[in-house]
Amino acid sequence: MSEVTYLTKDGLEKLKKELEHLMTVERPKISKQIGEAIEKGDISENAEYDAAKDAQGMLEAKIAQIKNKVANARILDESKIDTSQVQILNKVTIKNKKNNATMQYTLVPESEANLKEGKISVQTPIAKGLMGKKVGDVVEIKVPSGVIPFEIVEISL
Repeated sequence: MSEVTYLTKDGLEKLKKELEHLMTVERPKISKQIGEAIEKGDISENAEYDAAKDAQGMLEAKIAQIKNKVANARILDESKIDTSQVQILNKVTIKNKKNNATMQYTLVPESEANLKEGKISVQTPIAKGLMGKKVGDVVEIKVPSGVIPFEIVEISL
């Protein structure tokens, strides 16, 4: 049984574009490399051929993995997300109670996490600690540097 992958509409579109690129650009490129290596003669001792075949195997595995994710994708309906408590797709503003630093994160499915964009996976310790909490709640979250108390300042979309 394949695992269900929860995605936003944008996340699914990104995956589909990546899949199309791999199938229409990368796959023919590797096929060409294999063909060129075969033309050079004896493939039993041809490092270029071996490298191209290895690359082809990894590419095909990645294509199969993405196809599986797309096939088992469930779109998260952003219109049904509520902000009374922290949940996936919420933008959460939190305040570190130790140093008063304020941070804002959007909780997203793991495949869409991107720290530069302020998107963290719901699988991270911070997100797991925030899930289900409300504005004003103080949560103690275990991070590599120890336990940090965070206050939830705002929950939005």
